[in-house]
Amino acid sequence: MSTLRESFERASLPALTFLNGLPRFVPFLGILVLTLAGVLLPAPAWLLLVVVILVLAWILALAWPRLTGAERLMRLAVVAIMIAVLVTQVAPRG
Repeated sequence: MSTLRESFERASLPALTFLNGLPRFVPFLGILVLTLAGVLLPAPAWLLLVVVILVLAWILALAWPRLTGAERLMRLAVVAIMIAVLVTQVAPRG
């Protein structure tokens, strides 16, 4: 019987195989473009930030067992910063 972790990794394998086949800069540019679009475009574009946060959290969850404490903290900080950006886009002041 497989664990939840093994099931998660097995379900992620096709997407990871696809991403691994791309040139290294393509996933980075994809996240960058989605982030900039989510910040710079009008109101419903913040949904793009939700996609970015989900992708970053998914990658963090996959890498979690192999990361050191400092690496975990840095990656959690990136996700937290993206959540803060999302909150400022969804509920701006004034």
